[in-house]
Amino acid sequence: MTFLVVRVRSDRGVERGIRDTMGMLNLTRINHATIVPESETYSGMLQKTKDFVTWGVVDADTIENLLNTRGRMVGNKPVDNAAIKAGSEYKTVKAFAKALANGEATMKSVEGLKPVLRLHPPRGSKGWGGIKRAYTVGGALGFRGEDIGALAERMI
Repeated sequence: MTFLVVRVRSDRGVERGIRDTMGMLNLTRINHATIVPESETYSGMLQKTKDFVTWGVVDADTIENLLNTRGRMVGNKPVDNAAIKAGSEYKTVKAFAKALANGEATMKSVEGLKPVLRLHPPRGSKGWGGIKRAYTVGGALGFRGEDIGALAERMI
């Protein structure tokens, strides 16, 4: 299982430990996203930054769509099958996305793939829905579960 993590809020006035944790997650700006495997280490990092990010379980189709539209290689080149094949053992973006979703690969598995996905702000009338409230009460922060896919589609 894999999580898609999206930064929602700025780190202005935030204690140093939380700011450093967001840096370790490669979330240096608002609307940046990254894909991380489900592990105890990452779960602790997500709990520490829960008031500044949103995350959820992402499927292979959403990962493939994110990589094709917003993924970048070094030199700001788009991600395509040739780049994935040249930098890893996977032959296509679809195969790599499936391995990412199953937790068999990480973003570092492809040489030259940037670990950050730069997304648009959420489109639609609702937008974020409130960046100071948890997702469970109608806001944008914290764990979303499967609903992260719908947010990712609005941000592509």
